[in-house]
Amino acid sequence: MSTPTVEDQGLPLRRLPPLALQHVLAMVATPVSTVFLVTAGLKLTPGQSAALLSGALVLSGAGSLLQSLGRWGFGARLPFVMLPGGAATALFLQIAHDHGAAVASGSVLLAAALLLAVTPLYARIAGLFPPLVTGVTVLLVGISMVRVTAQLLAGPGGGAASGALATAASTVAVTLVARLLLRGAWRQSAVLVGLAGGTVIAVLTGLGRLVPATGTGFALPRLLPYGTPRFDLAAALPLMLFSLTSLAEATGQTALNSATPRLGRDVPRVARADALVSLFGGLLGTPPLVTSSENIGINRLTGVRSRFVTATAGALLIAVGLLSPLSRLVAGLPPAAVAGSALVVYALITAMGVEMLGRSAGSGSSDTLVVGLALTVGLLPVVAPALYGGFPDWLRTVLGSGVVAGTLTAVALRALFAAARLTAASRAPSSPEPAEAGTTCGGAG
Repeated sequence: MSTPTVEDQGLPLRRLPPLALQHVLAMVATPVSTVFLVTAGLKLTPGQSAALLSGALVLSGAGSLLQSLGRWGFGARLPFVMLPGGAATALFLQIAHDHGAAVASGSVLLAAALLLAVTPLYARIAGLFPPLVTGVTVLLVGISMVRVTAQLLAGPGGGAASGALATAASTVAVTLVARLLLRGAWRQSAVLVGLAGGTVIAVLTGLGRLVPATGTGFALPRLLPYGTPRFDLAAALPLMLFSLTSLAEATGQTALNSATPRLGRDVPRVARADALVSLFGGLLGTPPLVTSSENIGINRLTGVRSRFVTATAGALLIAVGLLSPLSRLVAGLPPAAVAGSALVVYALITAMGVEMLGRSAGSGSSDTLVVGLALTVGLLPVVAPALYGGFPDWLRTVLGSGVVAGTLTAVALRALFAAARLTAASRAPSSPEPAEAGTTCGGAG
């Protein structure tokens, strides 16, 4: 009989709740912050916000259970948690901003369906999105959403009130202090702490109001909160590209979170679980959900890497999601405090993109050119939103999304340079001056 892996080893029941609670404290900030961003971006009512928060928490818990326990090829049976994706949330809001919330929900469904369809082609698809391309994508997502959040803070008139700016600034300041002074799971929840602190400051100074939604009892998710989803392939392209890049991210997560990673088997199972839960997310109004690295630091800190701990954390998240007081309190937070938290979140995403590019871009001129041109194409619609105004609708949708345009440019240019290097290498042996040919090839890399 084979010895169970460290992920399969059981723990005494008395140890599961405190270990699981650590994961919940580290995890809960992400779905709560996601709902803040969606609520402010879509201007949802307090009742809609409460239902959306319930849906996000319940789906995060259900996804964590599915990834941890695994059934019928869905879930890798590893100590994973599932949360709304930061970049996916940014893309969801961008689509909703440009095309409406119903199109954004339809885009989530299309992206999830695409991910389910391509999991058998995992090895080929992941190769199209190496860290260089993913870094370009993440950086453009962060920049695009900082711009959208600034517009949200400014309001319809284009100029933010001094009170709103002060509230947002205080939220950012409290977040920074929490990040510097707190430790462990509380430090990981710095965005949540900052939002709470910014709200308290706004209420005490009269710059904002905390008006919880009315109601008692259980908070339940709401089916199709934005109406019947609308399907627009061109509008959905950003999220569909994200679903493909998530395969590369799932590969890294699996390698980090498994003592004996079997990528060819486990990564498709991780992706299928992500896609299944995201399908339900599209029906309940949330952005796509993805397997997250939030818990990996806790696994390493405690030395406990049991999937039964993350499964228990998933059950706790479901219970928290159904408690009405929490979701209704969150629904009444001041919009300017939410915007301040959003700026922190998207600043972190932008920094992640820079960090990824710093690690993946080589010293050769081709990598530099790929990154430079891809970022230029991606930033054009950000700095000149009306640039493609005279183009057909479908083309304007593709080129007008900096994330899509920049990502496609990075993929195409990387493939072009790779083909050029292969061609040069194949011709090198027959060259009359092999040393110079080899030097030229190396300089292009």
